[in-house]
Amino acid sequence: MIRRWLALLSLASAPLWANEPAPELKLLSEHPVAGMSGGNLSGIAWCGDALWAVSDREDDVLYRLDTSVSPWQAEPERFEAGPPPDSGLPWGMRMRTWLSGHVRGGHLDFEGLSCDSLGNRYLVSEAHAAVLRVSPAGTAEWLRLPESLVRQARASGMLWHFNALFEGIAVDPKAERLWLAAERERRGLLVLHRQQSSWQCTGGCVLMAEGGDQPPPPALGDAPLPKSFSAVAFFGDKVFVLEPSAYRVCRRSLTTGAVERCWSFAEEALTEERRYAEPYGNAEALWIDEEGAWIGVDNNGKARGDGEKRPIVWRFSAPKGGWGAKP
Repeated sequence: MIRRWLALLSLASAPLWANEPAPELKLLSEHPVAGMSGGNLSGIAWCGDALWAVSDREDDVLYRLDTSVSPWQAEPERFEAGPPPDSGLPWGMRMRTWLSGHVRGGHLDFEGLSCDSLGNRYLVSEAHAAVLRVSPAGTAEWLRLPESLVRQARASGMLWHFNALFEGIAVDPKAERLWLAAERERRGLLVLHRQQSSWQCTGGCVLMAEGGDQPPPPALGDAPLPKSFSAVAFFGDKVFVLEPSAYRVCRRSLTTGAVERCWSFAEEALTEERRYAEPYGNAEALWIDEEGAWIGVDNNGKARGDGEKRPIVWRFSAPKGGWGAKP
């Protein structure tokens, strides 16, 4: 209840700059990724001394990205996930997911990647609303999430639509807190706290949930698109979300999920050479560090304006004043 009142208060006192255009991030470099046999880069994370990636079309592999060559080369690391736990999703949704996995590949549909200070990798399965932890040695284990997680999310209007479930995951360096991003219709953020070997909702799992549409960047016209999240990252005691249809990265409050500041990457992503034919955004992966942001593009095997069909990773510089800067 306290968290809900804080969220309402933050909305009521939203700053005037919230409706102003977000400042543009500067693109430093872009990197096609070769060697991801299933394509569909859906998550990235910096673990140890390397950038790692995951595909939503492959259930048993992580990719270490060799950034010393051009194009970047994806080096596979295999693991065995085992059967996922029952998260409480409805039977009909589970059956649609099972059929979709047979058609397109990727029964687990890994849609996000994060990493703790020990080098453990965390993958969120959209298909099963579950989280897999892969150790540095390659041992995989499903986390013990609370039974109320999906129930609370659905009570807030999230996780009601097929292929619009958990799309992003972030953990803090000590792996004491874990955030999940629900994709769209309605989108939202949820938080869990670790208690020994299990994870719990402390004061409720749902940080925020919202529906509705938003205008795309001017380059894409004025037809509104559903508000959506495609990734979440943790840095500097803040959470950052990737909003693909708006082509922006937003910093949000840890306690309420309220937006604090946004930065756009539309100017760089929507050049004629980099643009894809789909009206929605293709950016699906996010990692934030002090120097900037890594943003990964899941192109679904389709070519962009210059004919490039491989997954892409963009490197943007941090905004002026850093990621904690005030307007």
